[in-house]
Amino acid sequence: MFTTPHKGWGRAGLMLGAALASTVLCATASAAAPPTGGGAPSQGATRPANAQHPCPVVYFDLGETLVHTAEDGSTSYLSGAAGYLRALREHHIEVGLITNVPPSWGATDAERAARLRQEVDATWRGPAPFAWRDFGDRILTPRTEAERKPAPALWQRAMAASGHCRLVYQAETAEEVGAAAAQGFVPYQVGRPHRPEFLPVGLVELLGRGAR
Repeated sequence: MFTTPHKGWGRAGLMLGAALASTVLCATASAAAPPTGGGAPSQGATRPANAQHPCPVVYFDLGETLVHTAEDGSTSYLSGAAGYLRALREHHIEVGLITNVPPSWGATDAERAARLRQEVDATWRGPAPFAWRDFGDRILTPRTEAERKPAPALWQRAMAASGHCRLVYQAETAEEVGAAAAQGFVPYQVGRPHRPEFLPVGLVELLGRGAR
């Protein structure tokens, strides 16, 4: 795995570093600020009627970011992942997946996502199933081998569909978060020592208050 920060982080990386230094203050400010009609509903949540563009949207890699594959081939949530997805859901923040799967798994994102779900569910171990409903149709997968990450195509497709929303990308390698940053995402490398497992929800809310 790569651990060296990517040179393409630019302003997004600098902004993130400064923001992480005041995570507690960010969360407090977010809680005190008036609602702005954030993300679309998930699992029963209600979106305000005037919210035309759900903001922000947090995209993830899947393997070793949200789920772990054990030596016996079983899969389960990584530590903290289920709770983090639940917190995003409770704050009406939409989530998506940008993940590599074989293009032969289907002719569309929906077909490839269905096959991905089948593969993960077949080996799943844990007290609760993976929260597929949270991701809706925001599961982006390569249509060709040339689109496989770290090629920019999947991030570009997510950005094109986002309107004015600020997008976050969280993954376990510096290579991927750097590639996402180069496409305009706010990057966060998960699983690093001495920092939160995932980008704090309060900070995600603050990032989403400004259009990109």
